[in-house]
Amino acid sequence: MRSRIFLFTALLSIVLPTSQGSAATAIVRDGSTLQVGNVTFRLDGVDVPTIDQLCIDEQADVWTCGIEARDQLSTLINGKQVRCDDLGVDQTYKKRRIGVCKIEGETTSLSQSLVQRGFALNIETSASGRFKADEARARDDRQGLWKGCFVAPREFRAGKQDGALLGAACRADRDREIREAMFPDDRAMPPGCPIKGKYAVRARVTGNLGIYHLQGCRSYPGLKQDRWFCSEDDAQAAGFRRAYNCRSPSKSK
Repeated sequence: MRSRIFLFTALLSIVLPTSQGSAATAIVRDGSTLQVGNVTFRLDGVDVPTIDQLCIDEQADVWTCGIEARDQLSTLINGKQVRCDDLGVDQTYKKRRIGVCKIEGETTSLSQSLVQRGFALNIETSASGRFKADEARARDDRQGLWKGCFVAPREFRAGKQDGALLGAACRADRDREIREAMFPDDRAMPPGCPIKGKYAVRARVTGNLGIYHLQGCRSYPGLKQDRWFCSEDDAQAAGFRRAYNCRSPSKSK
């Protein structure tokens, strides 16, 4: 009998979230990452533009959709207390947790709200929160990203410049111009995000996508970056390692 109870408890621990944290003030790091207390969560079930992603709006102008996605999350929270159900370690970056996060007292998750506003895509393979219908409505109503033209955030993060173009303003006869605008050779630095990331084949030896360069690195001046990061944690979470010619952070300030 005891063995059956133990087995039942073990199965529940797999199916249910690891824990439910207490509500606390959240610090928004980007459109899909926030810190609640001492824990950093990546929102479950959604693919959201990172700070440095560029998109095209309905007027065919470039806009900083990654910054807007972050601001949308901040607006949703609006200083309120946030509670996150901890689903476990983020397999792409062990320092983060996967969380189903909600504003205290509300039933709709922040993930679902971002999809409804058109600033996040549904991830079919997520552990919880299937937002396919919400994404379809946002697309049909041309909400957020869908009013313009963009590539899926996961493809942007992987440096896939030939990925499918999404959104109501994509034009087949302007394909090359759109891609050049979204992936310029010298992308402007987002405010407060001075770390340069460069895709590099040699980084794959250590299981990374690329290499990041701090302002104190000998390689930093004149380097044309593929990505911008606000912190080393952000760069490492994206699959980049620090350049070997960098001084330690304390010496590079």
